[in-house]
Amino acid sequence: MTFSVARSFAAGALTARAALAWIRSDRRADRLHRTNFRGRTVTLAGGPALAAGATAGAVLGSRTPSVAAAALVAGAGAGLTGFYDDVVGARPQQRTAKGFRGHLGALRAGRVTSGLVKIAGVGAAGLAASALLSPGAARRASRAAALADVLLGAGVIAGAANLVNLLDLRPGRALKAAAVVGAPLAVGRGGGTSAGALGVGAELLPADLGEDIMLGDAGANALGALLGVAFVARTGPAGRAVALSVLAALTAASEKVSFTRVIQDTPWLRALDELGRRPA
Repeated sequence: MTFSVARSFAAGALTARAALAWIRSDRRADRLHRTNFRGRTVTLAGGPALAAGATAGAVLGSRTPSVAAAALVAGAGAGLTGFYDDVVGARPQQRTAKGFRGHLGALRAGRVTSGLVKIAGVGAAGLAASALLSPGAARRASRAAALADVLLGAGVIAGAANLVNLLDLRPGRALKAAAVVGAPLAVGRGGGTSAGALGVGAELLPADLGEDIMLGDAGANALGALLGVAFVARTGPAGRAVALSVLAALTAASEKVSFTRVIQDTPWLRALDELGRRPA
């Protein structure tokens, strides 16, 4: 493990721990209490703590100022808009709109939902981060090719944020998936960008598995966006196009098939998913 990776890992873990303790000590912390899939009361404090820790670790571990800036924009942007949806989306008038179609339907009716704000915010953060990761694209290629490269990167960052959020339906699932994806990205040059997310995962996984916290949109979106930045920073147009195709296919599949059902019906996935979780 290189010094940059170790520093990013430690910074992510320590920042997340401090942020979680600070948020939970606030007198308004009970506003973050939610009921999980099993009916237990958990706190959404894990989400902003994850976003803060993973972003700090990614910024500290980035090998160039442009990658650090991209990580800051993506992590903070996805985390903040996700947290807005976590808080505002719990209001009764917001709960009627579900999924992308539901948010668009509400917009056509003249109502802007918190979910739509989150979608726009994560997309804008992904676009800005991708542009920061491609500062020399316009000099290396035509304007059209440079724009396509930036759009591909934005799609990967926003798509990764959305996919991790789709996986965050059971304790520990999103953090385990992020570890599988983030570990290879933490190897070699530029590995520090994803190491912050791994450090946060190691810090928060026990509390997530123990159903003490949940990531919510703030944590899941920030986690996915930062992994997207780590990937985009290390790939070119071809790699980004392949990744975007996979993300798009999985997102489309989620509209037709339950990921939870697939996991339950696949023995090795079920065993990994349930590893460390509280007994039913």
